[in-house]
Amino acid sequence: MGSSRPEPGAPGSALAPAARARLLLFFASALFGLLAVLARVASMEGLSAPQVATVRFAVGTGLCLALFWLRPGTFRPVRRGLLVTRGVLGGLAALLYFYALSLIPAGQATLLNNTFPVVAVGISYFTLGERPTWHLLLALGVTSLGVYLVLGGGAVGFTMGPGQWVGIASAILGAGAVTSIRALRATDNAPTIFFAFTVGGLLVSAPLAFGTWSLHSHAWIYAMAAGVVSFAAQIFMTEAYGALTVAEAAVWQQLTPVASFLWAGAVLAESLSAIGVVGVAVGIAGVVYGSVLGRRPPEPEEA
Repeated sequence: MGSSRPEPGAPGSALAPAARARLLLFFASALFGLLAVLARVASMEGLSAPQVATVRFAVGTGLCLALFWLRPGTFRPVRRGLLVTRGVLGGLAALLYFYALSLIPAGQATLLNNTFPVVAVGISYFTLGERPTWHLLLALGVTSLGVYLVLGGGAVGFTMGPGQWVGIASAILGAGAVTSIRALRATDNAPTIFFAFTVGGLLVSAPLAFGTWSLHSHAWIYAMAAGVVSFAAQIFMTEAYGALTVAEAAVWQQLTPVASFLWAGAVLAESLSAIGVVGVAVGIAGVVYGSVLGRRPPEPEEA
């Protein structure tokens, strides 16, 4: 008797992986938002940004090694050069993000960092041959307006400080890291890609983690919790990129700054002005618009 289960590649079977990927990105966004708050609290408790990053990456590396030991064969590197690129770019982006978290409110740092999807569309022009459209240019203008409203908080005397510039730099590097994930998911699994990220991040952050380390137990608890949360969030995100395009994935990832503001409000009592709230909405709308419509559709295949 024939089975009612659709064959791989059939239209009916495509729904389940995509729905699973969307759910993974939903949880990843919530966890990334929590990660921002945990890292900021660890910094407030006395750990420097490189120290927080070092603890985070050490925990992630340890969890990956445990996974590889429990499930032999999980570590399967294929495109080793691209894995190195993912590790270096992702490690630098995360380190700068932690620097931003130590300098400015978690919500601001997360919003700036999460402009990376629009930047990634621009990078894809050079790395993947994708031509940007006028939608991308419009999205960049809208996103810039949103960022201005958030960072200015509605005040007249708006200035860009070191924390804001660091956050922007983390987004640019993060865009390169996301582009490498897109390419890697065709050949490498999520744990292998994440392991490259943790090792690269550890090599980047550990040499900068000099100075006196805080002895406050709360600092270590929050930093280690950030490592555990990051492990889950990164695995969820990387796995989802195997089933969704970057454009659709970016839509879901814009929940991250929203989650960060919610976590920061609950844990750190950080708040925004009314204009700042509007800025969050405008910024997210711009990033989503550019991520969804900023990529030129593929050329139809000739018959």
